[in-house]
Amino acid sequence: MTSANPYLSLARVRAALHALDLRPSRSMGQNFLIDGAALAKIVNAAQLTSDDTVIEVGPGLGVLTWELMHRTRAVIAVELDHRLADRLRAEFRAFSNLAIIQGDVLRLPPEAILAEHDPDASSGARPYKVVANLPYAITSAALRHFLSNPLRPALMVVLVQREVADRICARPGNLSVLAHAVQIYAEPEIIARIPASCFFPTPEVESTVLRLRIRPQPAVVPDQPEALLRLIKAGFLHPRKQLGNALPGGMAAMGMKTDKQKILNALTAAGINATRRAETVTLDEWGAVYRALKMDSEKVKG
Repeated sequence: MTSANPYLSLARVRAALHALDLRPSRSMGQNFLIDGAALAKIVNAAQLTSDDTVIEVGPGLGVLTWELMHRTRAVIAVELDHRLADRLRAEFRAFSNLAIIQGDVLRLPPEAILAEHDPDASSGARPYKVVANLPYAITSAALRHFLSNPLRPALMVVLVQREVADRICARPGNLSVLAHAVQIYAEPEIIARIPASCFFPTPEVESTVLRLRIRPQPAVVPDQPEALLRLIKAGFLHPRKQLGNALPGGMAAMGMKTDKQKILNALTAAGINATRRAETVTLDEWGAVYRALKMDSEKVKG
């Protein structure tokens, strides 16, 4: 860690919250990291260099921001709470490599965030990273926000709820829409488990440092990954049903109504037994189903 990171001090955190008349909000995921070893695991996992541009989501009182500013060329921190954003501007006004955006990250495309401080990154000419202690309530949405955008980061290192990290890194038999939505764009890796005692106030769950190495292009159906994900979502609408029944109903519910026999034919063409459940189907197998359905559709049009 940077020597004497002042924002790790519990006394300082308490004093700052008192000065702001701010009672940490559970719904906004306002749990402040106060453990130096846990902070080091996030920073080290990000493999930061002096040429990096970093987006931080939910900087809070600035404990991670402090480390990022001392290691990189540019940091853009997006904070929803205007009180915290104003405090960060005052606290870090001497740092020219930091920009603070007060707003909802889910309403700000990456290119707009990057344009605040690094035009080269916003144009795609310079890679960027996302390093953050993500508010638990928006974890899935925030990951999808960056991964599904054409201007994806080169690397993401995020502190997330342990259960969410386990779901993202799941293997066949325990797969979910979230696992596929991340794995189609990135290779996820659990770096470290972080106890609840490392935060103030203490959350009810443990956390995990999760690293996502972004693929050069989506792993399956690289030309239409979001269309593939719609198919996967359809398969998971009724996850306890056998796929031969779940997928036709799910597709119909999502406005993709297709003859059931064509769907069964696509499953067969993909080598998938219709009695399997969605949680067992790999990303490659979903891709095979998607291509079989698309091929059948193109034959009809022809």
